[in-house]
Amino acid sequence: MTRIIAIALATLVALMHIWFLVLEMFLWETDIGRGTFNTTIEEAATTATLAMQQGLYNGFLAAGILYGLIARKTDFIVFSLLCIIVAGVFGGLTVSPSIIMVQALPAIIALGLIWISRPKTP
Repeated sequence: MTRIIAIALATLVALMHIWFLVLEMFLWETDIGRGTFNTTIEEAATTATLAMQQGLYNGFLAAGILYGLIARKTDFIVFSLLCIIVAGVFGGLTVSPSIIMVQALPAIIALGLIWISRPKTP
């Protein structure tokens, strides 16, 4: 049962990062993007290229998790979750503490569940 919850949460983390990709690559300068990140029209226009690159990185993180889930390669899932945790903690320390809760915490929980549910070797 723990393994099913771990896979579900890892999938949710991947879907969240796909949403971050969409938000940062395609919606950054819209009302949705500006409202989410509390930016002005001018700030959004100035930072749009940076946001697109950040969104692309989020897509790569989601791809790593999804590949791991589809190919049953736990190491890909673990690596991607670790990257998300590091990025989330860094963002929380440098940009906004809420990033830790939104980005790092779900990945920490998913990683913990994957660790707990891993096959035991003798």
